[in-house]
Amino acid sequence: MVGRRPLGRRFGWLWAAYAVSAYGSGLGFGALPLIAVLVLRAGPAEVSALSAVGPAVGALIAVPLAPWVEFRRKRPVMIAMDLTRFAAMATIPVAYAFGRLGFVQLLVISVVVAAAKIAFNAAGGAYLKALVRPEDLLTANARLESTNWSSLAVGPPLGGAAIGLFGPVATVVADALSHLLSALGLAAIRDREEAPRPTGKSQARAGALLDGWRHIMGDPGLRALYLNNMLVSGLIMATEPLLAVLLLRRLGFSPWEYGLAFAVPCAGGLIGSRLARRVVARHGRHRVFRTVGTLRVIWLIGLAFVRPGVVGLVTVMAVELAIVISMSLYTPVLATYRLERTPQHLVARTLTAWSIGQQASIAVCTALGGLFAGVTSPRTALTAAGLLILATPLLLPRHHRTARRGPELPGGRP
Repeated sequence: MVGRRPLGRRFGWLWAAYAVSAYGSGLGFGALPLIAVLVLRAGPAEVSALSAVGPAVGALIAVPLAPWVEFRRKRPVMIAMDLTRFAAMATIPVAYAFGRLGFVQLLVISVVVAAAKIAFNAAGGAYLKALVRPEDLLTANARLESTNWSSLAVGPPLGGAAIGLFGPVATVVADALSHLLSALGLAAIRDREEAPRPTGKSQARAGALLDGWRHIMGDPGLRALYLNNMLVSGLIMATEPLLAVLLLRRLGFSPWEYGLAFAVPCAGGLIGSRLARRVVARHGRHRVFRTVGTLRVIWLIGLAFVRPGVVGLVTVMAVELAIVISMSLYTPVLATYRLERTPQHLVARTLTAWSIGQQASIAVCTALGGLFAGVTSPRTALTAAGLLILATPLLLPRHHRTARRGPELPGGRP
């Protein structure tokens, strides 16, 4: 059973730290776009720019960070990135209290948080691979995925209620504190981590910045999944600011209704992540990538048909539920496959390259979506995203390359 396999005390602390941070981020789901809309009265182009600039510039900053993360102990890097996010986000309630909060500040914070998140995830993936046995990687990733979705199920409605009761920056305070608590949880893992030992001049050479992309592009299975993931993530995330404007400003949804529309479907994430190991054992990893990878994209077009009132709320929930179930099953399988295919000395750079590609795609798609919505309307831009994403399954691996290498799961399937 995925939910009952013991993975040790160190993973328990890592999981706890991840859970605290995830629940804080769940409370702060969409916090910056919400603040831009509710406090600064930003329009579709500005909200999309906020969501696009952070990932884009943060990804650029993360490029030289990759070798730095690779050749250092991973747990201290994770703690440092948590503290960086705490410090950056804590400036928002301070500026708001003094009436100094502005759009430029939100942009800068989104950049810092994006870069820190990429570095944290790269270090976290490398640390996880060293922490658990190869045969337990899918179990560990499924647990983290389950925690992520449960935090999104609980956090946004509570966050919406907190905004209604305590003001628009309440959830930012909770999110900032969660990173501080996460850093303390990681510090509680007392076992000494062995320092990486780079061979020759691998740390210093300029080409080390690109080693992650070389590894991804040199592996046919990873390459196909990487390109597919960039487009799917970009198009799905591009709809977030568009929906914020459509639901909050055009259709009159309240903040708690907006949070509820995304929170309830996230309960479906518990279903998909819990099924991941059994589905792979029964049907094989390649079939999961092809079938579930297709199922996760066919529903997005439904967001173009959202209407005011209860019917509109139910429409958003139904579309998001279908997407979430598919993604929560697909993601831990992808994360495990990516770690299995990557040598330990390349994990941080590979995960950084993966995150940079994903964030860059999100930035480009979000910016284009905002511009298109400004010229037409948010609903038209949602329609375009829903139609474009239907072509992304063409990039999924067509052959069983994804079955090569890596340990087998129970039942004999890779």
